[in-house]
This record gives sequence, structure tokens and C-alpha cells, in this order.
Amino acid sequence: MRLKSFTAHSDQGPFLQINEDAYDFDLENNLFMIFDGFGGVGAGDIAVNKLKENIKKFYTQISGDPDSTLPFFYSPKYLVEGNALINAMLYSHRSLMKDNAAKEISNRAGASGIFGALSESVLTLSSVGNCSAYLIRRGKLQKIFVEDSFQLLSSDSYDGHLKSMPLSGFGLFPDLYYQVKEIRVFDDDIIVLMSDGVYSRIEEEEIKSSVTKVKTTYKEKISDLFSLSNKRGNLDNQTIMILEF
Repeated sequence: MRLKSFTAHSDQGPFLQINEDAYDFDLENNLFMIFDGFGGVGAGDIAVNKLKENIKKFYTQISGDPDSTLPFFYSPKYLVEGNALINAMLYSHRSLMKDNAAKEISNRAGASGIFGALSESVLTLSSVGNCSAYLIRRGKLQKIFVEDSFQLLSSDSYDGHLKSMPLSGFGLFPDLYYQVKEIRVFDDDIIVLMSDGVYSRIEEEEIKSSVTKVKTTYKEKISDLFSLSNKRGNLDNQTIMILEF
């Protein structure tokens, strides 16, 4: 499956002076990532940068060698790329936990994130924490994961931005809690990955309307979503990645 278009942007938002959000990718190995870091200045952003480096490095080592040893995890239900992705996440989590153990609690950091690994027509997605992922197919939007956040405690949507605090994340607990889904992608499918600085103040229909709007570039669509969230009071960092097949 050919990736027709790839667009991503991350911004510190209208209030914060530092951006603990981030995205990264490796088009040669079809690896895509977004992060929502936490921990404050000189902590969350540094943790995210280390996670980016470790996940990319460890993933490419395993995915490029089908006979390589999987040190943490293996499941026959997932492709090699899916197993490589999970192992890369577990390795990066343990590395961050080791860094945090040597610091005072006030100086520790972590991150939520969503990670995608494409193999032919199968996209393996894994989610940790409170980032969100959507599939738009034939004009219909479908949420891929239920965010692991305080939104699980209530079905009310009017105060969703108050319930997006993550309940799991890299560097938080000894075990890494993650969700995994394999999606067979088809022509014209669109995958949208977002941090809570965007989705928590926007309705799903508004996401679909913005992303599928004709005669606008994906860069303009991302800018529109950022602006809409900010107009409704967003004070957080913001990240979006859009993959069109």
C-alpha cells in the first residue's frame, strides 16, 4: 500500500513557553509517531526526545531482521513489524524508568503517544496514554482507540478537556500499559493522530469536516484544527499527524 500523503505539525500552543509534544517518522521503515510529554521545562521535552531516539533505533534493529531475538515480547497474532514496535516501546519505557529512578519525583518525566508501523497494506497502531487516533474511510470517521485517561470515568462530553489527563504513559509505572490494533488500509483511507491539546475541545464531526475539506492542503487543515481548539480555550501543546493512503 502506497502512502500518498504525509503531513504533521507540532506547536507549543497559545500559552506554554515550551513544547513537550512532538512527532517523528522514518519513511524508509514506515514508522510514524506522535508524543505528548509531561514533566515540565527541562524534563518532559527531554524525555520525549529520548523516547523518539530509542523507539526509532530499537524498532529498525528488529524490523529489519526477521530472525532477530525479541527480548521483551512476542505474539504470533502480530506481524514482525507489530512485535518490533511493541518491543521498541517496552525498551524505551524501561530506559526512561531507569532515568526517572535516579531523579527526585519533581524532576521525573513521561509521555503519552501513538505509534504506527506500516507493512504492505497492514498498519499496526499502538497507543499509550491520552493521545487519540481516527480512521476516516468513505467519508465516515471511526475512533481507533479509547484514550487511557480520566475520560473513561464519565460519558459527558461538555467538559472533555478536563478529563484528558493520562492514566498511563511512558515512565509512569513499572509496567507499560498499551493498546494495539492492526488495520488493513485501503486506497483513500486517512489516519489522523492527535494530542489532547487538539481533540479535547473539538467534536469528532468537526475533525472529519476539517480533514475532508476539499480545496485545502493538509497543512491548512491542521492549522484550522489548532485554531478551533485555541478559540475554545486550549492552553496545551498541540500535535497532529495525518496519513493518507
